[in-house]
Amino acid sequence: MRILFHGLRKFCVLLLLLCPAFAMAGEFDRFAGTYKGEAEFVFEGEVQRRDMSTTIKPTKDGFLLSWTSVSYKSDGRTKEKTYTIEFTQSDRNNLYKSAMKRDVFGKRTPLDPLKGEPFVWARLEGDTLSVYSLLIDETGEYEIQEYHRTLVDGGLELLFMRVANRSTTKEIRTLLVRQ
Repeated sequence: MRILFHGLRKFCVLLLLLCPAFAMAGEFDRFAGTYKGEAEFVFEGEVQRRDMSTTIKPTKDGFLLSWTSVSYKSDGRTKEKTYTIEFTQSDRNNLYKSAMKRDVFGKRTPLDPLKGEPFVWARLEGDTLSVYSLLIDETGEYEIQEYHRTLVDGGLELLFMRVANRSTTKEIRTLLVRQ
């Protein structure tokens, strides 16, 4: 019996080493769902309001993340943006690469920030799923947008930060309630 258990344990360790997707199976199940909320914040001296929602769906080798932000302008206009990105396991633990386009072989890959496209990646650390988006403009200046979604009772605590040239230019905090 002891030999059988020892052999089974070796087999499981080998399986986890050879198949990272299997090792992370279920990691995103606890984040799965749709979350909604609203935020009020001050930007450039003006109070602004946004409705926000996030949907997270586990996939075979990562997760699919979709989020929408509706901004309300002081003149009554609204602006809605929706993004959907698939993330797959990278070669590094707890780091996930975006799969936003297909290469010539049909493999899903990240976009190219040197072509003005956002380079997007995700990190899972404990109860926090963070997504980073790097943008480089024509002059070589950069902007990083950070979305930190932390599991809390009833939903996700969202912290959004926009950092440009080593300075935080916008910060939004809110609670997104699980639907």
